[in-house]
Amino acid sequence: MRNVYIKGTGSYAPANIVKNDFFEKVGSSDEWIFERLGIRERRISTGETTSDLGYKAGLLAIENAGLTVNDIDLLIVATATPDRQAPSCACFIQEKLEAFNTVAFDVAAVCSGALFTISVGVQYIKSGMYNNVLVIGADTFSNITDWSRRDSVFFGDGAGAMVLSHTEEDKGFLDFVLHSDGRGKEHFTIPGGGSENPANQETIDKRQHYFQMNGQEVFNTAIDVVPKSINEILAKNNFSIDQIDYMLPHQPSIKILQEIARRVNMPFEKVKTNMDRYANTSGGTIPILLDELHRSDTFKPNDMLLFAAVGAGWTWGTALYRW
Repeated sequence: MRNVYIKGTGSYAPANIVKNDFFEKVGSSDEWIFERLGIRERRISTGETTSDLGYKAGLLAIENAGLTVNDIDLLIVATATPDRQAPSCACFIQEKLEAFNTVAFDVAAVCSGALFTISVGVQYIKSGMYNNVLVIGADTFSNITDWSRRDSVFFGDGAGAMVLSHTEEDKGFLDFVLHSDGRGKEHFTIPGGGSENPANQETIDKRQHYFQMNGQEVFNTAIDVVPKSINEILAKNNFSIDQIDYMLPHQPSIKILQEIARRVNMPFEKVKTNMDRYANTSGGTIPILLDELHRSDTFKPNDMLLFAAVGAGWTWGTALYRW
């Protein structure tokens, strides 16, 4: 089985910046949002679709990897906000890339989407079926946000991408631990627009095409399942938390990340965040964060990275990576 490593990264977010004072009209404040969530501002699309964001991030990742579009065998997109219900967002991005020899499909795991998608790409390369896989996490949650509600503060739009390739060197992904529990499906959901509640005047009037979130349940679940997953993957691979140099988590809120770090005894300075500038970009969070750290030369050879995420479904998981 071949080792799989990150050959290149890229990210893109809309130019339009929405600061916290925008949300005073829904009863929130800059002080509360920053203290509780760690957010100062977020990027909000003014017309760019999810595939537009993903396409631009993907191009940058391919360039950073020193490859061309024709080198990409497989394109997998993690998104909860595709351009259309059909076809896949990946097919939209494939067309924009003109990567017509590339297999393309989506993975739906919401905020865990990027981590789940990376795990899929890794297996294709390990098996020898494909050599270069472009993984993109992209979301435009602004399109499914009810801007009259206080929970509109949580999300921003953005995309991150990475090219996965094989290597004979002793580096790359060591392991994944993934979990799902459909009993949590009501705690973060978009009830309208699917086969259960097809779009009609009633679903529109009831505002069922926007996300609905039980914030307390999201918090309680995240601080329970993510530490358990971290401990599981460490034990499985005979690592201690002290051997981890950086944790790159999904960006749900600063309070959630602080509590996760406390429960696994990780100094918070090892936990990397960028939610102050992007908020929660769902599928985009981990690859955007990774791209920023990669391009700033944060990592050195043999650094141990821990990826972690939790999302609607419930879905959650962790991954270990040697740089």
